[in-house]
Amino acid sequence: MTNMLEISTRVLIGFLILLILVRIIGNKQLGQLNIFTYISGIVIGSMVSDIILHRDIKFWVSMFGVALWVGFAICVELISLKSVRVRELLDGQPIILIKKGKILYNALKKERMNIDDLTMMLRTNNIFSVLEVDYAILEANGDLSVFKKQAKPQKYMPTTIITDGRVIAKNLKELNITEKWLNDTLEDLNIKNKSSVLYAEIQEDGRLHVQTKD
Repeated sequence: MTNMLEISTRVLIGFLILLILVRIIGNKQLGQLNIFTYISGIVIGSMVSDIILHRDIKFWVSMFGVALWVGFAICVELISLKSVRVRELLDGQPIILIKKGKILYNALKKERMNIDDLTMMLRTNNIFSVLEVDYAILEANGDLSVFKKQAKPQKYMPTTIITDGRVIAKNLKELNITEKWLNDTLEDLNIKNKSSVLYAEIQEDGRLHVQTKD
């Protein structure tokens, strides 16, 4: 009877810990998880299963270790919500593989991809010729986002230039847009402080779409 009670207690507490982990992950699908959250899930699941199945493991000492790991995972997730740099560290950054119809060989090499990998990913986007592509971007989760060539030439590829009040300097450079132009445009929109901007995007025609935090 004592053994049954101990096993039941271990299973119940293990279940609650995994439930907390699910709440940390939220509504993200598997493909949307960053590598840290994904590995944390595996580690916590493994730790909990060991605690449940192996009675020789000291229960409360092991639960303390699991609680520390869960607490650490929660802290990292909360920090990543506030810090763009931490999000970039955890999630990585998107990489341009095709720019203005030209395959960027050095970008492929950096991502340890070959042409066959690229063309396969294009086909999964129903694109069977590189000539159809204006831009192709390898997202942090491994998906390929494709911007097709338009019948009417576009001035820009729609690109994020501000997130959570932080200017993405490399995107400005990629589009050959100066920060002075950005500041002047924000001022024309009566936005005095970039930190108040939740999201800003350059549109195809060169206009700036801005959403503030309020």
